[in-house]
Amino acid sequence: MDLHLSVVSEVKAVAQVSALKRLENHLSKSEKDLVRRGRNKAGRGPRNGDPAVYGKATGFETMIGWLFLKDPARLAQLLDQLEESEPV
Repeated sequence: MDLHLSVVSEVKAVAQVSALKRLENHLSKSEKDLVRRGRNKAGRGPRNGDPAVYGKATGFETMIGWLFLKDPARLAQLLDQLEESEPV
């Protein structure tokens, strides 16, 4: 049950937006463009959620997915950076 709750907390849009904010200074122009394009394609999101948060989270997911497929080494760098900047 604890593992499930831990995973759920990491896939929430708010957690993804927080991760994106911590990585912003480390993203290249093309990575920021991926985030922007994903955000713009997001739509409204769930009824009970904030559309802006949903859009940013979708942009983050877009960038992560693209890096996973096209540049896994860069994805690993960003995830390492994210781990180092873990909020207290």
